Amino acid sequence: MSDNVGYNTQTIDFEKVEQSGQFQTLMHDRKKFIIPYTIFFLIFYFLLPILTSYTTFLNTPAFGDISWVWVFAFAQFVMTWVLCTIYVKKASSFDKQANDIIEKQIKNGGKAS
Repeated sequence: MSDNVGYNTQTIDFEKVEQSGQFQTLMHDRKKFIIPYTIFFLIFYFLLPILTSYTTFLNTPAFGDISWVWVFAFAQFVMTWVLCTIYVKKASSFDKQANDIIEKQIKNGGKAS
C-alpha cells in the first residue's frame, strides 16, 4: 500500500473510515482468516515439545529407523511454508480491499460514507 504515500492524509476523517462498513468488512475478513491459522500454527508448533516431553509415542519407528519425531519435525517445516504461501495469496485480497477503501476516500474527498 505504498501507493498512497502522496495522498493528503489530513483531509481524510480516519475515525469515520474506521466506522465505515467497508473497513469493518476488511477487519472482519482479516480476523476470520488470521485467528484460526494462528491457533492452528501455535498448537502444531507446541505439540512437538509437549509430546516429546510427556509421551513416548513419537519415539516409535515410522519408516525403518526414522521415528515419528523426525516426521513431525519435518512436517513443521512443511506446515510453515504452506501457511506462508496461503497467507501471501490471501493477503493480496486484503490489499485489494484496502486499496478500494483508499480509492473510495479519494473520490469522496476524504469524507467517509
